[in-house]
Amino acid sequence: MKQQRVKKPYALLKFLLVFTVLGILAIYFLTNKERKLPVFNPYDVNPRLVDNSIKHVKNGHKIADFTLLDQEGKTITQKEYKNKIYVADFFFTRCTTICPIMSTNMKILQDAFIEDADVQFLSMSVTPKMDSVPTLKKYADKKGAIAKKWHITTGDKKHIYALARKSYMAVLDEGDGGEQDFIHTEQFVLIDKKKQIRGFYDGTNSEDIKQIIKDINLLKLE
Repeated sequence: MKQQRVKKPYALLKFLLVFTVLGILAIYFLTNKERKLPVFNPYDVNPRLVDNSIKHVKNGHKIADFTLLDQEGKTITQKEYKNKIYVADFFFTRCTTICPIMSTNMKILQDAFIEDADVQFLSMSVTPKMDSVPTLKKYADKKGAIAKKWHITTGDKKHIYALARKSYMAVLDEGDGGEQDFIHTEQFVLIDKKKQIRGFYDGTNSEDIKQIIKDINLLKLE
């Protein structure tokens, strides 16, 4: 009587390997599917960043409508950002401290999403009288801004300052947007397709810029 050879358990090993891989993928998928960026309302933010008129708001905060002029002299409103994810900041062309770093980092973000039509960028001048359209055009060209991708804008000072304080919640100091009022902030603010704030970042910090890229990609999955 011939002795039967014992087959090596290749089938079992193969099954266990496939099962393990599928299990790891399932855990990864479920973990990332459940992870979402927070939605920031005035009540959730450092009170120093929030205008007194909206500190009580716990739900439903959205970026207010705006009308600005970009580096091409084009009127920019919420229509340009409808169903878009975008990063907003506040700057001025004569700034020699944080603004050059911020513009360099905004260019990095622009380049990271250069082929992505769902992602745009918005910079608003805090010295709009000095930052005319020709001045912005020269600045935009120097910084490598693509007009339809990254709008570098000017406009009415009171309007811009109200946006900074009551919509984007990007400024620590109080003011009324008058002649003596001046804001200076390194904040980058991430806005989703529903006009909601989804993140605040230090626009001068390279690690925060990497995080913005990750967070934008996460938002795109929603």
